[in-house]
Amino acid sequence: MKKKIVCLFLCAAMMFTAGCGSDNSKKNSKEDKIITASEAADKMDLGINLGNTMEAYNAQDCEQVTYKWIPKMGENTPGDYETCWGAVETTQEVIDGMKDAGFNTVRIPVFWGNMMEDDGSYTINKDYIKRVGEIVDYCSKADMYAVINIHHFDEFIIRRNSLEDCEKIFANLWTQIAEYFKDYPYTVIFEGYNEYLGGNQFDENGNLTELSKSDGYAMTNALNQTFVDAVRATGGKNAERVLIVSGYWTNIDMTTSDQFVMPADSVKDRLMVSVHYVDNAMFWSNEIGGDKWLDYIDSQCALLKSAFTDKGIPVFLGETTSIYPQSNFSSSAEHTDTSECLEIVLQKLTDNGFVPVLWDVNDNFYSRTECKIKSESDQKVITEFSQKLK
Repeated sequence: MKKKIVCLFLCAAMMFTAGCGSDNSKKNSKEDKIITASEAADKMDLGINLGNTMEAYNAQDCEQVTYKWIPKMGENTPGDYETCWGAVETTQEVIDGMKDAGFNTVRIPVFWGNMMEDDGSYTINKDYIKRVGEIVDYCSKADMYAVINIHHFDEFIIRRNSLEDCEKIFANLWTQIAEYFKDYPYTVIFEGYNEYLGGNQFDENGNLTELSKSDGYAMTNALNQTFVDAVRATGGKNAERVLIVSGYWTNIDMTTSDQFVMPADSVKDRLMVSVHYVDNAMFWSNEIGGDKWLDYIDSQCALLKSAFTDKGIPVFLGETTSIYPQSNFSSSAEHTDTSECLEIVLQKLTDNGFVPVLWDVNDNFYSRTECKIKSESDQKVITEFSQKLK
């Protein structure tokens, strides 16, 4: 039975990739040469997320075991999902505006399960991946790095499958994605997953149950290796493309543990590691802006530097806070302005050589209708750093 499942997945991947590659993949990048992860980290500068867009899906009751498959939305077109969480349709002008604002990298989270048939083959819909390809093309035309991942769909799969089946499913998904983008420029980078490696799984009673730490690390390490192996096996530019492996929950403390193991790779210096939010604990405990916040950021950066940067592994901060609401500041905060706090965090991250990517959704930090950063003080911070990092 297991052999039949593997064959079904591989056949689906081969059928999909045979006729769905984009013809736009070879144009518009000014820098289409092999680069190492270290070189990419140096050139990606500041990044911004295209959040709540291609990773959006019908999420009602998604954390319930009764959520068996992804419900369709509207006419079941890529646009129905792209805009269902409040985003506007992504255009070349939107991406150009990000470039003009001072960003050099766009992270494009993607929920690949949208428009997918519930037939067990996990075949990505050809129109959906074509739309993702169009957005990646916008980034190439703007001379920007583009990072695409599996976002939220990793949660759906991990919650409902054994580790062995997760490995098969993710190998199948990444084979399809990598085949489609195999001739795209080296400025297109793949990030394996989002935040759910080591995440909770449904037990026999339908309850989401936390894994033991040993099982969580085993899952994280195995699925990162699955990602790297699947991409490299497709050949073409994927044989040497820079890849980003995801941390355990993208949590800094758990990812810097010696139980987290970077995957083996067939080529040297092509891997980064992804974690999120150097001040996450301070944000949610309303301690922003004070000495405790500053000390915590420094300690988190020190962990990352020791575990990765000092060993030649670049750190990708795939989600970094862009706006600090007043409600999240410490009552004794010395730094009380959101733009000032953004500047402090970016300074600490870039001083350590990390790649910071601001988390953003439609009309939050950056307006996708006016195609500019909404706050003049925020724009000043981004401009200063983009100039320093060039």
